[in-house]
Amino acid sequence: MNWISSLLGNLNYPTIFFLMMLESTVVPVPSELVVSPAAYHAASGSINIWLVILFSTLGADLGATINYVVAYFVGRPVIYRFANSKWGHMCLLNQEKVVKSEKYFYKHGMVATITGRLIPGIRHLISIPAGLSKMNYGWFLLYTTLGAGVWNCILAALGWYLYRIVPESQLNDKIEEYGDYIKYFIIGIVCLFIIYFIIKQYSKKK
Repeated sequence: MNWISSLLGNLNYPTIFFLMMLESTVVPVPSELVVSPAAYHAASGSINIWLVILFSTLGADLGATINYVVAYFVGRPVIYRFANSKWGHMCLLNQEKVVKSEKYFYKHGMVATITGRLIPGIRHLISIPAGLSKMNYGWFLLYTTLGAGVWNCILAALGWYLYRIVPESQLNDKIEEYGDYIKYFIIGIVCLFIIYFIIKQYSKKK
């Protein structure tokens, strides 16, 4: 995917939008290698940090909508068939990953659309079970925007911070290093959020 590498080396608003749209479908484009470098350049004044977050979130919304619409209309058998196909494997996709995202969605309900956007391995697939379950699109889009917006803000903050401590030649290595810490932190926050939501729902039933 040399064309993706070329786009990553020339980040502007349309490119950010396009790459984040791909990232939210099934194309393996790491969001941290899009938003954080874009925010790094924003810190130098070449682009605007708020527009980076806006276009990355809009791109994520469109990509998630594509997954949602496809799942909504084609159904589970076709999704599984694609996941197990050569093309699915080229996109680093398989049936096990789709099933994992489904289980997460059905276990946690609509709130999974927000929290799922923050969890590695589930983030770009959580829109598939939303489509399969025919979740209301308005709620889907709202929750997707919130989840993607929070994630993009975190990645943008990382890029903005790294501008002050590392040269551009070391940027990707540092993003990967800090990215691991961020993933663990986010997973912890998501777990706390889910626990809070479960307790709140249980209290309502009582």
